[in-house]
Amino acid sequence: MSKQTDFSDLDRPEILNFLFHPRKESGRDVPAFALNREIDTEKDIKIGTRLYLTDPAMPHILFFHGNGEIAEDYDDIGSIYMNFGLNFIVVDYRGYGRSNGAPGIASMFSDAHCVLNHFSDWMLQNQRKGPLWIMGRSLGSASAIELAASSPDKINGLIIESGFAHTLPLLQRLGIRTNSYDIEASQVFSNAEKISQYSGPTLIIHGQYDQIIPLQHGNDLFDRSPAVKKKIHVINGADHNTLMMVGGKEYFDVIRDFIESS
Repeated sequence: MSKQTDFSDLDRPEILNFLFHPRKESGRDVPAFALNREIDTEKDIKIGTRLYLTDPAMPHILFFHGNGEIAEDYDDIGSIYMNFGLNFIVVDYRGYGRSNGAPGIASMFSDAHCVLNHFSDWMLQNQRKGPLWIMGRSLGSASAIELAASSPDKINGLIIESGFAHTLPLLQRLGIRTNSYDIEASQVFSNAEKISQYSGPTLIIHGQYDQIIPLQHGNDLFDRSPAVKKKIHVINGADHNTLMMVGGKEYFDVIRDFIESS
């Protein structure tokens, strides 16, 4: 695992209540084209995932979603990924969807490592020979970049959608008075620093008018990436939650084409 801070500065209820907004599954039936898989990460903790699988020889995307989202929200989107020839695996955080436990920063990272190890083994055992990519959206960018920085040998590339580069400004933008908690930039993890440790293929996707995580964060991640093969794609007219709606087919074309060319 890459070098990290002491997460006790962030893992306190008054901050976690701002960062995480968990909700459980709706209870509706799982679509016929999807399946659920639960992963044990530590004693009495199970992380729920939902798999949208197509040809085992095609690329696999291990996806960490945004805050307030859960895996089942991606049923329609998962079917689109499948139509584009991509296997898509969505991971819930603790307390989200089918996962139990309570969310936290430290556990978010440790669970992500367990999930990657699980699916790396699962792909070998099931002869799923397509490449494995890591993707993170918004909050999920932290998990995705952590895995890319610390386990580059296990993945073939990194995709970041609406990701944040700097944690302290994001906390402040969310309404957390970091001065009141005596939190300084040196005390929190930095996605910009971590991405500088990953040189594999890297795609950054960001909305032009992202009102939660401004485009500058995406530009900073791109600039800090040492990857020889890297690209930033800005979806004009899109904000934090409308990238797919505004981008439409373009959104999926960019992801598929970048993977195929890498």
